[in-house]
Amino acid sequence: MGMKLLFWHTLKTRGLFEEYKIAEGLKQLDVRKHSSHVQMSKDECAKILKANKKILVKLQEKLYGQSRQSLLIVFQAMDAAGKDSTIRAVFSGMNPQGFLVSSFKKPSTQELGHDYLWRVNMRLPSRGLIGIFNRSHYEEVLVCKVHPEYVCYQNLPDVHSVSDVTEEFWEKRYRQIAEFERYLEENGTRVIKFFLNVSQGEQEARFRKRMNKPEKHWKFSLGDLGERAEWEKYMDAYNEALKRTSTSASPWYVIPADDKDYMRAVVSDIVTHTMQDMDLSYPEITEKQKQDIAKAREILEQEK
Repeated sequence: MGMKLLFWHTLKTRGLFEEYKIAEGLKQLDVRKHSSHVQMSKDECAKILKANKKILVKLQEKLYGQSRQSLLIVFQAMDAAGKDSTIRAVFSGMNPQGFLVSSFKKPSTQELGHDYLWRVNMRLPSRGLIGIFNRSHYEEVLVCKVHPEYVCYQNLPDVHSVSDVTEEFWEKRYRQIAEFERYLEENGTRVIKFFLNVSQGEQEARFRKRMNKPEKHWKFSLGDLGERAEWEKYMDAYNEALKRTSTSASPWYVIPADDKDYMRAVVSDIVTHTMQDMDLSYPEITEKQKQDIAKAREILEQEK
């Protein structure tokens, strides 16, 4: 049995896979109680990642060749959880023609002039592609829920002040996001979502590391500490968003993120398993294409 299958079997046996995956219709969720650290040797994690990357390269080739489906992978996390490095570690080596990475930061004036899903719609992967969202439409029920005053900038017809951003408002957004993802899935785009669960203590250590290394200073912003001060509010926002929008077709996974090597191995395994479940294959060639290949061989032989 290959390393990839060994790891997947191990996750299932230990009950970790079901722990990481948020079940559809879950009534209670507290991501604070989910483990942020799992012990596994660096060498073992590296072997798992390497084995899965080889499989992913082939699966991406089939996805691109078949061009009947696409895959959207969403990453959400608190600052310094390792989104960028995980994307780089898991997906390096793939064909860039079939790969699209999008980061969503503070909305522009143009984006605020549209509905909140407009900007992510513009970056959805077309058939045959893998799309990565480094932050996503979920900012609308995470950052905006912690800072409801941001909703007022969206010029919505029924929101004139923060007092209009009620629980009913958030219920609508959860429903809209779930329906949006169901629409994508029904039209050939598989969606999987990762919450990289870094602990508050590990985040502090990574902030200090950034501040102590001049080459990392560009990654640090004083505003990061302001968001860190809202940690409990963010955890509550994640709890609601994950349990309201995790479905069997578009699941959320809560991944331990204090150990980056383990996090990358788990993410690579879940992506590999998901793509294997998509029934990908190389496109069948037509009789005309077979004839063209035979004709091409004849032409090349005549050149000798």
